Amino acid sequence: MILTIDVTLDYAAPDGADVLLAVEVAREAAGQRVLSETLDLHGAAAREVLGATGFGHRRWVRAEGALRVDYAARVEVDRPVPDLSALGGDPPRDLDGTATEMLMASRYCPADRFGAFVQAEFPGLGGGALVAAIRAWVHDHLTYTPGSSTGATTALETFVERRGICRDYAHLVVTLARAGGVPARMASVYAPHVEPPDFHAVAEVWLDEAWHLVDATGMAGADEIALVGVGRDAADLAFLTSYGGLEFRTQEVRVAVEGNDGGGSGG
Repeated sequence: MILTIDVTLDYAAPDGADVLLAVEVAREAAGQRVLSETLDLHGAAAREVLGATGFGHRRWVRAEGALRVDYAARVEVDRPVPDLSALGGDPPRDLDGTATEMLMASRYCPADRFGAFVQAEFPGLGGGALVAAIRAWVHDHLTYTPGSSTGATTALETFVERRGICRDYAHLVVTLARAGGVPARMASVYAPHVEPPDFHAVAEVWLDEAWHLVDATGMAGADEIALVGVGRDAADLAFLTSYGGLEFRTQEVRVAVEGNDGGGSGG
């Protein structure tokens, strides 16, 4: 599958701002290959840095008066979609440093608050069987509701409210998986057939010595996702972080399957 990605960001920066931008597809991610890409910052000064956890890449951009970003890419995705329930988990004592870090509670994923719930709701389950059950539970118990959460909403609040957007679904899957002893992290991605148009977020879990994408919204399969970055939670993965005032003008994210007129947009 080949995805075509087009992103336009347009902001005013009347007093100037340093902006950390994370919109480029990760070149080193397994199961995907960047065939072509362009990034036009319309003359703004920029410097590339590593993404969160050393995966992917971001850019520091100096916005003077305005910030206009045009990003386009063609990405070949050839990622298998295993049966999660058939995958085994690793005992915590056998995890490496990277996976161990993704067992811990984080700013938006208070996994330490959910141990009793996971034990009661998913008794006897572990590894991939637990992750499959968590994905189904989150999908069935949450309602996808644009505007129902903010950038400060945690997985605990989403659990109580039972509604949210892709970010909230991913946070809750990550939180419950960690509470059940499965390393999990959040991934920022592009994917077709997802609404409303925007950047998308999914969970990623460590099973059978590999990371596997999990989207509890049901809108994106692992074989149609282009990874941008990964991190502990949304605190690591904002597509744009401003140090200085920005004023929103327009934003568009368009993702389609090449050759498929019915391709949708990321959301």
